[in-house]
Amino acid sequence: MKHTMLASPTRFFWLVVWGGLIFTLGTATAAETELKNAASQAASANALRVGVAEVDITPPVGFPMAGYYHERLAEGMIDPLKAKAIVFRSDQTAAALVVCDLIGIATDLKLAIRQQASEKTGIPAANITISATHSHTAPDYMKALYLKLGSAGQEPLRAAYIDKLIAGPVEALVKAHASAKPVRLSAGSAQQQTPVSFNRRFVMRDGSVRTWMNYENPEVVRAAGPIDPEIGLLSIADETGAVQGVVSNFALHLDTVGGMKWSADYPYFIQQTLRKAVGADVISIFGTGCCGDINHSNPRQKERNKADFIGTSLGESIHQQLGKLTPLERTTLVAKSRVVQLPLQDATRDEVTHSIQILDAAKRKDKVEFLDHVLAYKKLMLDELRHTSPFADTAEHITWGLSRSLAGVGSTIPVDVNVITLGSDVAIVTLPGEVFVELGLAIKQGSPFRTTLVIELANAVETIYIPNRGAYAQGSYEVTNSATQPGSGEMLVETALSLLREAAQESQTAQPPKP
Repeated sequence: MKHTMLASPTRFFWLVVWGGLIFTLGTATAAETELKNAASQAASANALRVGVAEVDITPPVGFPMAGYYHERLAEGMIDPLKAKAIVFRSDQTAAALVVCDLIGIATDLKLAIRQQASEKTGIPAANITISATHSHTAPDYMKALYLKLGSAGQEPLRAAYIDKLIAGPVEALVKAHASAKPVRLSAGSAQQQTPVSFNRRFVMRDGSVRTWMNYENPEVVRAAGPIDPEIGLLSIADETGAVQGVVSNFALHLDTVGGMKWSADYPYFIQQTLRKAVGADVISIFGTGCCGDINHSNPRQKERNKADFIGTSLGESIHQQLGKLTPLERTTLVAKSRVVQLPLQDATRDEVTHSIQILDAAKRKDKVEFLDHVLAYKKLMLDELRHTSPFADTAEHITWGLSRSLAGVGSTIPVDVNVITLGSDVAIVTLPGEVFVELGLAIKQGSPFRTTLVIELANAVETIYIPNRGAYAQGSYEVTNSATQPGSGEMLVETALSLLREAAQESQTAQPPKP
């Protein structure tokens, strides 16, 4: 009895203690659950939504074809040209990329598409990037656009197509925006094992650098630069796991079809390959990598790779890697852009006068050296860009390179560098012009994101080629056909890396703590 009497207070004490502890633990668990629920609701409200869409932008027969220095009128179609869009939406922001089967994106075209798409979707204009695949069997539209914006008279067929050219990418962006929904994203890269890309600049025994050489030439020493064998990948699947779209990025110039009929070139065969392997409705959005010095011609062979071989090979490499991509657990969307003033080369009165003589001779089909023709064309472009009162009536002498918005811009040309990032895993970088592979590799190597897609020919084609600084000292075709001064490429790299670092910091700040 005494034992019981002595034990009761002690037992009562421990019951109180354990009860309080249980109560405390229960309260803490409830608080934690409430916090988790709140975090889950916030995450759900801010869930990334993604949409993809495509629209036909094929011109009619008889419209001028791009890619060369003389007018060619299309005689038919091999495969259709498309504008393919992807839109990323969160509660805080939205961003979009539309890739068009065009040789380049004129600044005038960018401005028209951005304005209309932004008005219809609410996506900030600066967050909309319009890129070109660089197909040489696509339309030479810049003069028709130039005349249309200036309310100048021109053929009804050409004027009507300009309306379609602007409306198509806008419609693709609107459709992608409207269809955006929660998705499963996976990212990574594939290595292209089958050789389809080659550096097209070669160091010669006399110390010069020449483009488009072959090792059968005993004067060739080596390739003047590297290639980039990586295919950057972003897979978009619905909540059941069915792939809806694939964004891919590879550094290889498009000029493999030729002829007088419209064709999207090898990206068409990438999509066909993926549709056969994954699903008939998959949208393949191919962004051309930095390939200003890369093409499809194997310098050790006489025969060149063709579009179907290249596209099918790349498509198979992509398909083989799709199931091995890393799912994105965090998809915080950050979109950033910056305008960079690239220094332009000059065009003096004497140079313009001499250039007109060369262009006139070429029109008469007199013999003109190719690089002289290229330089003359560029000088006429620069004349309009540099001078508020050009020395020549530019539209009388050239077709592509004409610009209403950039006319008389002065000693520098404003270009956009855009960055779209998803969590800490994926970055999409877009650059103007035809950028050398060395510059794209520098951005990838310095990027804080696991997968970085660097897409060229975005928002402005008027720079033409953008070599790395060393290439300017070497010369040859790409340097002759560059409108900017040495160091311009490095300015793009510095800007892209700066934006990537800023985006990485913002993404980390916005990320919820790991459980």
